[in-house]
Amino acid sequence: MPLIVTRPAAQAADWMQMLQALGQPAQALPLLDIAAVPEPAPLRAAWQALAGLDLVMFVSANAVIHFFAQAPAGARWPAGPRAGCTGPGTAAALRAAGVPAAQVVAPAPDAPSFDSEALWALLAPEDWAGRHVLVVRGEEGRNWLADRLSERGAAVDFVAAYRRCAPRPDAAGLELLARALAEPADWLWLFSSSEGVAQLRTLAPDADWSRSSALASHPRIAQTARELGFGDVRLTAPSPTAVALQAAEWSAGQAAG
Repeated sequence: MPLIVTRPAAQAADWMQMLQALGQPAQALPLLDIAAVPEPAPLRAAWQALAGLDLVMFVSANAVIHFFAQAPAGARWPAGPRAGCTGPGTAAALRAAGVPAAQVVAPAPDAPSFDSEALWALLAPEDWAGRHVLVVRGEEGRNWLADRLSERGAAVDFVAAYRRCAPRPDAAGLELLARALAEPADWLWLFSSSEGVAQLRTLAPDADWSRSSALASHPRIAQTARELGFGDVRLTAPSPTAVALQAAEWSAGQAAG
């Protein structure tokens, strides 16, 4: 059963290639676009202050990509600050950008969850009083981890590295959406953001999703899909291998039923 990958276009292409290499057919219907912020001066200022920070928290691989795009020529990650993140994809992006693995703090690849709570479990035992933290994120974001650090005495600042935009599907995308609505039992959606799920409400405001099924990479995303009306929503780890395995198990269950 083919997956509908809803990540931003560039990421969706990579995911489809990896999924297909694992034997899982997939097609792309990006429901979210990622773009650079219109004014990069705050990012450049953050780079100038980087050595004086204790922790830089990156909310996603997109945050890493757009933050490092504004690095001064020849700049390297300084010895002082650690780079925090919530999942293996972002950790890999940090290492690829030149952050030494020893300075990356993230939940283990086999952790039961990849979110702010999982990262906080690693950071909470430390003394944060008087320490300086920068959160690199989109123009909006969840403040849960920043609130925990602030409660423990850390000074927390934010910088927007990218902005989320609603894409306009092309003719092929609209055709895929129509097929998925007409034949819901033949498709399995893959959601990686609540904003992407919400975009379906705009694209198909009168759709009946009760016979549609989805995999979601976080409980909040799964809940958004259920609120939209998806009849069967299951959690999956945010890796192509885990998704392919879960999709195969889901398909086998459907066939047996």
